[in-house]
Amino acid sequence: MKAAIDAWASVAGIGEGAIFRPVNRANRVQGSHMGEKVIWQILPRYARASGIPHLAPHDARRTCAKLCRAAGGKLEQIQLLLGHPSIQTTERYLGTKQDLAHAPNDEIQLCLATAHT
Repeated sequence: MKAAIDAWASVAGIGEGAIFRPVNRANRVQGSHMGEKVIWQILPRYARASGIPHLAPHDARRTCAKLCRAAGGKLEQIQLLLGHPSIQTTERYLGTKQDLAHAPNDEIQLCLATAHT
């Protein structure tokens, strides 16, 4: 995917900055990045075309965060990605629940030393 984006950016003449930029009606780049309103305007059209009629930008944000977590992303890194001030917010956002059957501390390989008399 990165190679495809790099190839597209090269053809588009984009060497730095945001990849997706606003284009005016004259088909000229206008500004350095797309704002929140632009995303809200274009996402529903592409979502409907993809068969997901009620997709909102926040849904895409949450999906990205959950995919990062499922791929092994650390909670702290996802917190930074989302800009959450607290880890608890990120946990609630991801729907993280404690897994008592597979607790992370079960993987710690500690052994008690045998006592010598």
